[in-house]
Amino acid sequence: MIRYTLKRLTSLFISLAVASMLIFFVIEVAPGDPASFMLGINAQPDTVAALRAELGLDVPKFQRYLVWVQGMLTGDFGMSYTYRTPVSQMIADRMWVSLPLALYALTLSTIIAFPAGMYAAARRGRAGDIGVMGATQLGVAIPNFWFAMMLVLIFAIKLRWFSAGGFAGWDKGLDAVMWSLTLPAISLALPQAAILARVMRSALLDVMNEDYMRTARAKGLTTTQTLWKHGLRNALIPVLTIIGLQFSFLLAGGIIIEQVFYLPGLGRLVFQAISARDLIVVESVVMLLVFAVIVVNFAVDLAYAAVDPRLRART
Repeated sequence: MIRYTLKRLTSLFISLAVASMLIFFVIEVAPGDPASFMLGINAQPDTVAALRAELGLDVPKFQRYLVWVQGMLTGDFGMSYTYRTPVSQMIADRMWVSLPLALYALTLSTIIAFPAGMYAAARRGRAGDIGVMGATQLGVAIPNFWFAMMLVLIFAIKLRWFSAGGFAGWDKGLDAVMWSLTLPAISLALPQAAILARVMRSALLDVMNEDYMRTARAKGLTTTQTLWKHGLRNALIPVLTIIGLQFSFLLAGGIIIEQVFYLPGLGRLVFQAISARDLIVVESVVMLLVFAVIVVNFAVDLAYAAVDPRLRART
């Protein structure tokens, strides 16, 4: 297990290094100058040059990249060009919205998908299976922003059970925070639950014809009992992959949902930074999200080894 973990750690560090270079240089070659954008089209060249020097934009790109990476390693993401505020502080403030939202949505997705996928697999070809697969097909097809607007229309405007948008703030207590994140979490979770349920069903169907599953049924276990006791663990590897990808998507891909519900999260921060040409914020947030994706994949790899000992034996 130690050798397996070290190999995955080496891959993690290499991925982070390559990703940081790609993110920095791709964003830096994008057209437009932040200093010119901030000062407007009528700014004098000497004023633009002075602002570029103040922002550190007049030094070579590779030198700026090294400074940026060194700062990230020490927790210093630089200073926002637009707000003149440390980027690390802006990210920390927004993370307390995006991270709970992603975890809330992932929890709802898993709670819905696991029973639905197992129910469909246990009733393969019957009405229950057809009904679950039809519902998941609908969940995959419906855009989450449209579903979010329908939730607002029904539960916020018509029934007035929830707020139509905004974030309560942690000073109001956990209950108020969870209440304000419920509609956004549901709008993010249901499409992901549809995908996860289909993967769970397919993975379980793949293992149902294995010898150990037939032996368990021959000993008198029902199909449902066989799936729970013997099939679930062996079907978890593709499911864990999807869960890891979904968490990364929910953390980084909630831009539209955060716009619909007016949540001050990372997605909204990226949108605002792109609009303002605040490159240092865009680079830092995107790098943080890539770091989250890579770390989650690393955790999923370790979960593979815990679920399937054969992976450890191969290393």
